[in-house]
Amino acid sequence: MKKCIYILEDNPAIRDVIEFLLTEELYEVKACPNTKDFWLQMSNHKPDMIILDIMLPDGNGIDICTALKQNAKTYDIPVMMMSANNHLNHVKSKCTAEDFINKPFDLNDFAYRVARYIHN
Repeated sequence: MKKCIYILEDNPAIRDVIEFLLTEELYEVKACPNTKDFWLQMSNHKPDMIILDIMLPDGNGIDICTALKQNAKTYDIPVMMMSANNHLNHVKSKCTAEDFINKPFDLNDFAYRVARYIHN
């Protein structure tokens, strides 16, 4: 059975590239453009990993990460935070995600980081 990854990214170009890359790596991917869609997906199925953008039009990836990590049903899901700003030390102090990556990112490095958290 394929491992499932949820992506929450409001930029359609970035979301499409990540979805394509992870699909090519043989993951099941659910790509969400906003927090409403993300929480709807989360209510239906628990993914094997979550990739969160920080700046969202209807929410904040840090707040979502915190909510996931404080919930007994979701705290063990690996979370990777993405940000276009270079203030990752600030983000790391506010969120207990397993990984952080700056945008733009190298696709090979991104795929490698995901594979580290998903054991096929």
